Amino acid sequence: MRKPKIYKILGVIILLTILGGGIWYWQLPNRHKAIVKSYLFEKLGIVNPNWKVENKSETYKMISPEFYIDGIYKSMEGPKASNYVQLSQDSTLLWLTGFHVKAIDNKSLQAISKDFICHTNIDFNDVKYYSSLHLEKRIGKHYPRLTSLSHGMENFSFPAGYGVPMNGNEFLYVTTQSLNHNLPDANFWMRHEVDINYSREKNMKPLMSRTAFIMLPFDKSDPYKSPLDPGTNQCIPVETKNHTYDDGHGNKFSGHWVIPIGKNTYRSEVNSQLEIQDSLRLHAAAIHVHPFATQISLFDKTTNKAIFNSKIVNHKGKIGLTSIDPFSSVEGIWLYKNHKYEIVLDVDNTSKVSQDMMGSMFLFFYDKELDDLLK
Repeated sequence: MRKPKIYKILGVIILLTILGGGIWYWQLPNRHKAIVKSYLFEKLGIVNPNWKVENKSETYKMISPEFYIDGIYKSMEGPKASNYVQLSQDSTLLWLTGFHVKAIDNKSLQAISKDFICHTNIDFNDVKYYSSLHLEKRIGKHYPRLTSLSHGMENFSFPAGYGVPMNGNEFLYVTTQSLNHNLPDANFWMRHEVDINYSREKNMKPLMSRTAFIMLPFDKSDPYKSPLDPGTNQCIPVETKNHTYDDGHGNKFSGHWVIPIGKNTYRSEVNSQLEIQDSLRLHAAAIHVHPFATQISLFDKTTNKAIFNSKIVNHKGKIGLTSIDPFSSVEGIWLYKNHKYEIVLDVDNTSKVSQDMMGSMFLFFYDKELDDLLK
């Protein structure tokens, strides 16, 4: 075969590959497009994947790699990066006391709008964590996420005298993700700065984390069909691959669902997530919701009273969350095994289209068992 003919065949193959790759890429959802772009930027050397790290004065500071914002990225769609964290090089017991994230300019590293912060997750290795504290029976009982910061709640600290203990040389896994609800023509680079506060004090009281979130049923045979009876509390899931749960009886639930235009209230029982053996004393709560949420409550159905209400303020004139009230109490509030608890979420979708929603709480209880072990 002559060389010109070989070149033509190779040219056709390359062209078809590019066209096929382009078609495949444009059919991806925003979340997966962001993953592909971030991977290519890293491999082409456009982005340095390494984090900038500083650890002093009991604050572990991290600056993420660059995120390229080139259009609308709704919740859980934007470019993201992950990093392993060791607060110290030895097994000295440290106390986690606070978490902070801010969006910063790519070059000057000065703060920019917090509207470019989606969420920052703090995960831990439950096998190593509980083994080191001689609490092996807790391994695998709960998803090992310590807490999460998100748009509207970019800073969260425990009440004075309380913290989450861990050996300094154990690893935390931090993932931070970008967001852009309002700038369709965006074309810029930015980063996230993540701070973890910790203390070396010896007489603090330990907290343990429980994650509770709204799960709504959906029709597994036709998940994207609107519920015939709104009173059933059914939802339309955003997707059925992520944030989908089974109740053990074949019924499907979603923790990420679609809200229609207007005001609605969603509620979900959370006793099975809290797993209260006798009683627990609640001291802090970090909240995760999406824009158009207006209030979220942890509600005691037995007493018909809210344990706490978290007010949520939305931006005016654009999509986004101005603030979310955290819950923090030195005295604490008791929760009991024989009471029924639920999360109640109020929303007001003032946009002209359906939006996506989540309602989650990272609840921190005094850990008496661990306190006795540490003493």
